Amino acid sequence: MSPTRRDFVVAGAAAALGTVALRRLAIAGPVPQGQPAQPVFTPIRRNVGYFTMRGGTIGYLINAGGVAVVDSQFPAEATACLAGLNERSGARGVDLLINTHHHGDHSGGNISFRGVAKKVVAHAKAAEHMRMPPGAQPPADQLFPDTTFTDTWSADVGDERIVARHHGRAHTSGDATITFERANVVHMGDLMFNQRHPVVDRPAGAIMRGWMTVLDRTIAAHANDTIYIFGHANTGLAVTGDHTDLAKFRDYLGAVLAFADAQVKAGRSREEVLAMRDPLKGFESFGRFGQPGARDALTVAYEEVTMGPGA
Repeated sequence: MSPTRRDFVVAGAAAALGTVALRRLAIAGPVPQGQPAQPVFTPIRRNVGYFTMRGGTIGYLINAGGVAVVDSQFPAEATACLAGLNERSGARGVDLLINTHHHGDHSGGNISFRGVAKKVVAHAKAAEHMRMPPGAQPPADQLFPDTTFTDTWSADVGDERIVARHHGRAHTSGDATITFERANVVHMGDLMFNQRHPVVDRPAGAIMRGWMTVLDRTIAAHANDTIYIFGHANTGLAVTGDHTDLAKFRDYLGAVLAFADAQVKAGRSREEVLAMRDPLKGFESFGRFGQPGARDALTVAYEEVTMGPGA
């Protein structure tokens, strides 16, 4: 079962307080009952890899010049990630912690980086939402970004160039892609759900049509052999892939919008549309409508079709 939009909002505040129960989905699906999530480090290439436990995928870079981390899951998972990074880097600390967006399963663990990360970076809107999550109480204690940007930001860590880009409103109004240029690896955060119904955070400025544009711009900004790290994946599927995976997800978003538009033109009410349960034709691998993520995506698609993208 995918998390709902409310889950993400509540977790954004609660995780920062360190009180979220560790009941989240693993990256590629639920942890089997009775088996705690285990920290796993997976190298990709040229000192870049990803970490999975619970919450959104964490990206990392460890080279002779420094350490960079993308996203932080929840406090306990962030602590486990830091322990593994210290083993691999000789406990040299973290030069950069970068958040792809504000949701608690990607930024709640920031608190564990206090006194460890030298700089915390995020898009200006993401930083704003971390301090005041839409629809939720602000966290009582958290490590917030000290460096923000609106369009692009870049820095060198050793011999690697890291570039953060905001291509527009999509999953939220503050999403960023994080490119490790020499490694040719991009962390997508929740701009990529691999064949899984996504959370679409309309209160935080999400736009599904904008999301499609962001995916197109991301593909255009990178090479065909770029490896992308996804925020989440459906059960049993990989959290890395290539530009064809981004294109498939873009097409899914367009298909959900087209489906909602067709139902509205057929005279069906909001209640009738949101009660539909069959999988989306051509995208059956994403699962049936009626799951929390599917309901959320279909809800936002209906609202965009009938009311526009929102402010």
